[in-house]
Amino acid sequence: MWTIAENKDWEFLQQKFDWVADMSDVPQDPIFHAEGNVDIHTQMVIDELLKLEEYQALEDEQKEILFAAALLHDVEKRSTTEINEKGEIRSPRHAKKGEFTTRKILYKDVKTPFLNREQIAKLVRYHGLPIWVLEKNNPQKELFRCSLEVDTSLLYLLAKADILGRISKDKNDFLDRVELFKEYCLENDCWGNPRNFETSLSRFIYFRKEKSSPDYVPFDDSTCEVIMMCGFPGVGKDTFIKNNYPDLPIISLDEIRKEFKISPRDGKAQGKIAQVAKERMKVFLRKGEPFILNATNLTQDLRAKNINTFTTYKARTKIVYLEVPHQKLLQQNRKREDVVPMNVMERMMGKLEMPSWMEAHEIEYHVENP
Repeated sequence: MWTIAENKDWEFLQQKFDWVADMSDVPQDPIFHAEGNVDIHTQMVIDELLKLEEYQALEDEQKEILFAAALLHDVEKRSTTEINEKGEIRSPRHAKKGEFTTRKILYKDVKTPFLNREQIAKLVRYHGLPIWVLEKNNPQKELFRCSLEVDTSLLYLLAKADILGRISKDKNDFLDRVELFKEYCLENDCWGNPRNFETSLSRFIYFRKEKSSPDYVPFDDSTCEVIMMCGFPGVGKDTFIKNNYPDLPIISLDEIRKEFKISPRDGKAQGKIAQVAKERMKVFLRKGEPFILNATNLTQDLRAKNINTFTTYKARTKIVYLEVPHQKLLQQNRKREDVVPMNVMERMMGKLEMPSWMEAHEIEYHVENP
């Protein structure tokens, strides 16, 4: 069974992982964390988690996922912590940055099964949501978004341990909020499971429109389906397309670069490549003809720009995500005609945003676990 470390003694973890060792150098605001630095807080969170009866009743795999999430939940306070002019210590966006770091660590350094890794990464990303969800502009939509990406029952336990593992005058208030989060999940049928939508189009429209009902079932007037590839360079997208979609036309950003003799290292020319690709996509979209967009598409912003174009022409989007283990990826990258430099590949690994069910009508994950 997977575990982030067989030996969970704190001194061992500090020696094994530099990101654990970093925690002792990261201060926290005494108003919310009178216990001390991130190192002390993380140990307290883990101690409280292990004592929870709900945790003890979990299956072993879920326990390991939660332990890893607790260990990593504040991993990027080290890079985001700042002291403002009032002397207050804050760590803005540490949870979001922590998701990226967690994903990279569990992909590259600690060989982790895909589903476990993504659950841990999203637990880190959303660990503060149970406290604040009801204060969001659209609490229900935030809750449903969360439920599609993480097990809310595990998130509840992590949030509860996070509050118990600190010294703060607001501790009881925060614990009450976490219990309200559980009730809110139960009321909205997303406790320990993703919120169900009648159709994929219902889900897609709900998350695209601010004022929309999760129960609305729109008429499907789509004209075609666009396949959007997603994955690191060298993961095998060309081979996958050849084996699975041999008859569909392809718009490939790599091929456009070659056509216009643009180097992959020429960052200034990427806008031109994207514009050429967009114009070629519109030719198919106007005719209502399916095609494949073959590019890395590693971030939600990049994917959204193209999906918006597809949607304008009433085309459905299927994202196909490919992944192979880290060492295999590096080997395949070295065999490419245009090898991606290691420093560039490292940056890509740190920016990867997994395709989410809010983005597209359908997602396929083709993952080779380590």
